[in-house]
Amino acid sequence: MTVSSEFSGAAPRHPWLAVGAVGLATFSVVTTEMLPVGLLTPMAEQLGASPGATGLAISLPALLAALFAPLVVLAAGGVDRRRILCGLLALLMAANIACALAPSLGWLLAARVLVGFCMGGIWAVAGGLAARLVPVAAVGLASSIIFGGVAAASVLGVPLGALIGDFAGWRWAFAGMALLSGLVLLLHLAVLPALPVAYSVTLGQFGTQLRNRKLQAGLVLTALLVAGHFAVFTFVRPLLLSRSGVEAQWMGALLLAYGMTGMAGNFLVGVAGSRHAVRVLVAIALGLLCVPLLFLALGGSPMGGSSVLLLWGLVYGGVSVGLMGWMVKAAPQAVEVASSLYVAVFNLGIGLGAWMGGQLVDGPGVAANLWLAAVLFAMALLLTMGMVRRGVQDAAAAP
Repeated sequence: MTVSSEFSGAAPRHPWLAVGAVGLATFSVVTTEMLPVGLLTPMAEQLGASPGATGLAISLPALLAALFAPLVVLAAGGVDRRRILCGLLALLMAANIACALAPSLGWLLAARVLVGFCMGGIWAVAGGLAARLVPVAAVGLASSIIFGGVAAASVLGVPLGALIGDFAGWRWAFAGMALLSGLVLLLHLAVLPALPVAYSVTLGQFGTQLRNRKLQAGLVLTALLVAGHFAVFTFVRPLLLSRSGVEAQWMGALLLAYGMTGMAGNFLVGVAGSRHAVRVLVAIALGLLCVPLLFLALGGSPMGGSSVLLLWGLVYGGVSVGLMGWMVKAAPQAVEVASSLYVAVFNLGIGLGAWMGGQLVDGPGVAANLWLAAVLFAMALLLTMGMVRRGVQDAAAAP
């Protein structure tokens, strides 16, 4: 894979420290975005809102991140990407403080608007940095580390947030994220090199890439997989409580186990996806299709529901790095454009999935979410199989 000519600047002195810092940035912002997943029930009770309405704390910033990702890249112009990342981390710290102090759902949602801005900006910029920080041969591993922040948000962020919420209250979970965001900001200032750009991204480049057939296929696949996942995962706590009969005190530990399998999936796909991009995506789509069907068939007991959750983590853990790898290879000369479009569609999928799931939870119930997810995953599987038949994998997997 060639490094995009949109970038300039010398190689960093400590490339893997810089990669780790960027991974922690994605961890911080995705943990902040996903924190309400493990805290949904106590947040709804204390703020006097329904679970479906409180789910807007996830769907709102996700939808806004979809808008902000390309706008941040366009507005950034020639500004050093290091400065942008540091500024967004400072804003993320302020947003978490505002969430911790929120006296009502309206106040909380206002603070989550800032989270959406940070999410779109950090992820769009971070997504294309692996090729700038390490040699070409190590880009796959560096991408796994950067997007490992997404998986690690499930491993440590969401479960620890749930544990803190159970022990000290959900507000302290957001306060803890404010502290972590500040520490990550200091780390960026210490180890991240200057990241200048050779020229600014233009609207014309977005138009060109939106006509890129390989990129189009990846964006549609992203929307289907992510919307299906978050239609259910946003409400995983009520799903496990009501359908599987899991006791509340086990929720944090169970989500931690889910995240650990997600980390394993992230690194497996990071290695395998560099050579077998479409085949890996076919496996992911098939595995995700099995998840809601297994929940419907076997998820009626604590053991059954817990087992399916662990499989879910393993399969979904590879989604972020697998899809981003596809985007970079589909548009190697416009990495930031492809990355921002990917982030936009990814977060649009989060927002729409969480919103659709909320409508079903407040109506027919959580079982309807499983059927919705199954339909979306089946469509994703058909799309990936069509890619294989058209031979797209040969072009996408070329080094």
